[in-house]
Amino acid sequence: MEHPAALLDLQNVRVMRGQKVVLDGLNLRVQLNEHVALLGPNGCGKSTLIKTITRECYPVAHEGSSMTILGQRNWNVFELRSLLGIVSNDLMSSCTSDASGLDVVLSGFFSSTRIFPNHPVDPNHRELAEAALRQLGITHLGERAVREMSSGEAKRVLIARALVHNPHTLLFDEPCNSLDISAQHSLRESMRALANSKIGIILVTHELADIVPEIERVVLMSNGRIVADGRKQEVLQAQTLSRLFGVKVKLARLGGLLPGLVMWIRCVKVEQVHTSSVPHTPLCRFTSRGSRSSMKCPPEARLSMANAA
Repeated sequence: MEHPAALLDLQNVRVMRGQKVVLDGLNLRVQLNEHVALLGPNGCGKSTLIKTITRECYPVAHEGSSMTILGQRNWNVFELRSLLGIVSNDLMSSCTSDASGLDVVLSGFFSSTRIFPNHPVDPNHRELAEAALRQLGITHLGERAVREMSSGEAKRVLIARALVHNPHTLLFDEPCNSLDISAQHSLRESMRALANSKIGIILVTHELADIVPEIERVVLMSNGRIVADGRKQEVLQAQTLSRLFGVKVKLARLGGLLPGLVMWIRCVKVEQVHTSSVPHTPLCRFTSRGSRSSMKCPPEARLSMANAA
């Protein structure tokens, strides 16, 4: 029985930016409709990996190195972008004009960030763009100028832009950067809904809170290499994350916060792992009585939360 081609299959991939090796000896295989998080500190090569997948960066040709997308080595870039929807901060910075939300979504058909006079928008384009806005519950943003939107609203418009081609997979590059708590929650709920609609999710982040319950596999990156890859319950361990981020990390796994879910609570004291002169940060304390709950954290701690299945 022939197995279907993997969405991504990278073997011994090396990528350079100028004279610097950014990815080195990287091996990664992602199946169709799989939900995967790539987690790592800033500068570890996560965004370069995304650019390699989307053919904005190209691997160095050397023996034993290969890269295929849906089983193919060579792709027309415009065809590839219609199969892999992209939601990135690079796109976000380009969408600061007076273009309307609907125009930005329509621009996905032309690999731009707005509609220009030479873009022939036909009724089918408009129908698909309006359907993408409806899917995310943001039809009210269709006529609003992007410059008048909040960052969270603009990010969701970019998700709609990525959906117009009905892609196999969506790639999210640090999706919650610059968003407040409410906007982060809305965007993560959108990711959850998309994952449950059978669209694959590849999430690139340095925030544990971005890893929604539907993401079951976590890949850790450091210095251009993959250092861990597996089920999130096995990979997201305090000792592993402490080594990865270079700070002392404490994790408490608590049940009952959401039906069928477990909440990972993280308190991080910003001190180097090898510094022993300052006591470690205590965990936040969660208490629950009936339908009421509360959480207390020490003032020196920084709290973030991530759902885990």
